Amino acid sequence: MSTSLPQFSLEEIPFSMRGSWLNLSPIIGLNERSDHVHLVSHTGGIHPIFAFVPTRDGVELSAPVTANPAALSWDCGSSARMRATFASPSRLLLAGEGVDLTLSEASSALTPFTGSYLFLDPMDSAAVLTSYETGRRYRVTVQRGEMEIVGAEALGDAERAVVVTGSDGWEIAIEEFDTSAVSASEPVLAFDDAVANSASMFAEYVDKIANWRRPETAGTVELAAYVMWSATVAPAGFLSRESVLMSKHWMDKVWSWDHCFNAIALAGGLPDAAIDQFLAPFDHQEPGGAMPDSITHSEVLYNFVKPPIHGWALRRLRAAASAPVSRDQLVEVYEHLADWTRFWLEQRTAPGRQIPHYQHGNDSGWDNSTMFDIDRVVEAPDLAAFLAVQMDVLADLADELDIAAGDSWRQRSERMQRALLDELRDAEGFFARGVLSGQKSTRTSLLPLLAVVIADRLPTELGDQLASQIEEHLTEWGPATQRPDTVEYEADGYWRGPIWAPSTVLIEDGLRRGGYTELADAVSSRFRALCERSGFAENFDALSGEGLRDRAYTWTASAYLMLARDSAHRVS
Repeated sequence: MSTSLPQFSLEEIPFSMRGSWLNLSPIIGLNERSDHVHLVSHTGGIHPIFAFVPTRDGVELSAPVTANPAALSWDCGSSARMRATFASPSRLLLAGEGVDLTLSEASSALTPFTGSYLFLDPMDSAAVLTSYETGRRYRVTVQRGEMEIVGAEALGDAERAVVVTGSDGWEIAIEEFDTSAVSASEPVLAFDDAVANSASMFAEYVDKIANWRRPETAGTVELAAYVMWSATVAPAGFLSRESVLMSKHWMDKVWSWDHCFNAIALAGGLPDAAIDQFLAPFDHQEPGGAMPDSITHSEVLYNFVKPPIHGWALRRLRAAASAPVSRDQLVEVYEHLADWTRFWLEQRTAPGRQIPHYQHGNDSGWDNSTMFDIDRVVEAPDLAAFLAVQMDVLADLADELDIAAGDSWRQRSERMQRALLDELRDAEGFFARGVLSGQKSTRTSLLPLLAVVIADRLPTELGDQLASQIEEHLTEWGPATQRPDTVEYEADGYWRGPIWAPSTVLIEDGLRRGGYTELADAVSSRFRALCERSGFAENFDALSGEGLRDRAYTWTASAYLMLARDSAHRVS
């Protein structure tokens, strides 16, 4: 089917394109919103560069903004408008008729180590802004109209701006570059051609990753695809592969479990991109096997890890992939997964114990889950179940690659499952246990129930118990991360109540593998209805369905695409 260009609110979703480290948005920092749309860069973190202020006769105009994947428009009234589009990942085009534009520099102070410096380049009469925060330069060139620089060569506290006017309209290009602006002399793509080019690239992307979409949900599918497409960045800094950031708001990183869901969503039409997304954090794996907590352009964090869902994810990725993963890629994946698993078995398993432990809620990905209220250093059922799955996947990979380790991995997987059932379960179900205190955790979080990922390997009565307990978390919109009838439940409590995409996908997959099809269908359909109603927020109020926190989160979009694709295939 043909691809439409879904409309979206810039208050929720940034305007960008695949490969760019730039976006346009009024969101300029953590929970920080401006009255103006800004050019924002994500090199070195989230940093506003210019505010876009439409004016007439020097007076600022109130101009509602509309956006689709190819163009952004300001409605300035009386047939006047201003538009923006990306000509390339590093070059933004703007055009205006009946309206002037002030590009106001976002930081007014220049110090020896912070702020921006604006000057007129004598080489080509372009305005150039240098930024300490991003470590990059921004060249403004006029294609049509006139330009005035305010605060050229100013030091310290000063107003810095570029004012663009034109009695017959104007067009400018803004380019992010390092020091040598090689592309500055290249011809600039005409504005309308750039819009058409962006629309074509987006349509091709949608057709590849969502060729299964149905007319009744095509708009939501296309918007989910845009959230992913627009949050994708080219290799740069510490990211050596094309990567999908969690968001081009303030969550502009790749975390070492978030990436798995984005990889699976890409696999159906972009298998090479999916493998790159899967492997991106492994490029920074430590010699001892640990993965980083997160990676972004200018930092790699190792203060925590993330849960080992990677064997589970690889199994899902390969099942969804439109082309086989090559042998060379499988060998690379096997070596990374084996080292990652050994890290848990050798460096996170206390002497005399059989089950590895988390050192903090952040290691589980569920930062503040109530499972960690009594103890932070805990042996946890979700962790043991993830590793049991991962070692099964390693066993199958070893057999496929003729590596003499398959039986060893299977035996370790079976031992892990036995230890889980013997040590972290009683008549009431699964619990976590403090490694030092020996105390059982509370059980009202959904987190211990993620042991359902091995539901197909569990005794029937235990699977039934898990399914029943998961159902206690199920609201109109999906599985709440904290049981809503408990005093610990918080509507906007991060992992203490809201519905999240990854837990939903893991729960749905485990239930379906265990044969609990009706409940899995309910989880899937309710979460899809949630996204169709409330978009792709970081998480959602479990009772009202309201989107919470960052409103353009890629693993939410990916989870929706995964569940919608699976549903479409079941129907067909």
